[in-house]
Amino acid sequence: MFRVIPAVDLKGGKVVRLVQGRREKVTVEIENPVEVARDWVRRGARVLHVVDLDGAFEGKLFHEDVVVEIARFAEVQVGGGIRDLRIAERLINRGVDRVIFGTLAVKDVEAVKRFAREYPKVVMVAIDSKGDRVVVEGWVRRTELTPLELAKVYEDCEVSILYTNVDVEGLVSGIEIEKIANVVENVSLPVYVAGGVSCLEDVKAIKRCGAKGVVIGSALYTGKLKLEDVLKVEE
Repeated sequence: MFRVIPAVDLKGGKVVRLVQGRREKVTVEIENPVEVARDWVRRGARVLHVVDLDGAFEGKLFHEDVVVEIARFAEVQVGGGIRDLRIAERLINRGVDRVIFGTLAVKDVEAVKRFAREYPKVVMVAIDSKGDRVVVEGWVRRTELTPLELAKVYEDCEVSILYTNVDVEGLVSGIEIEKIANVVENVSLPVYVAGGVSCLEDVKAIKRCGAKGVVIGSALYTGKLKLEDVLKVEE
């Protein structure tokens, strides 16, 4: 089943949207993240993508209580600064459905694999791509890994992949479907996609190439897309 997943990005206690992940480039800022999340659920969202942006930049969670409150009424996948397996385990025990590892999935592959084996189908590996190389630590440090190389490292685990094209993230300028397809078609794991979605055709193209879902942020918050319209692609 294909899923349309609204993004709820947290920074300074608010829901925000950033351009290409740059902390100083805030395009949307909304109070009361819990109510924002409730509204997406009321409008039909089955899953929410919650990211602690302060956590991503600083390497530790800042919004755990907000995340847990949202997890009480919604299916959530949570990322941003989860670089300690004890924190990930605590989030799961507090009701989070999936935890997303980005930096840790690059820095300590074996630890993440052990965790994934202990918690099958609960781990998402974030593959954040900038200039066709994986970036970590809040998208500020470039590695030499390609998205496909990192994805294949985890093919022996029951994890899912979240592929984000940082080059178009937050721009609402359209996706680069060839890059998405390269990951989806060459990896045996379920792949979810984020970054650049600007119209209904983008969402349909992502579904056609075999992805399991799409995370949408700026296009929903700016009103360029209506959730009710995009949810029809799930059917």
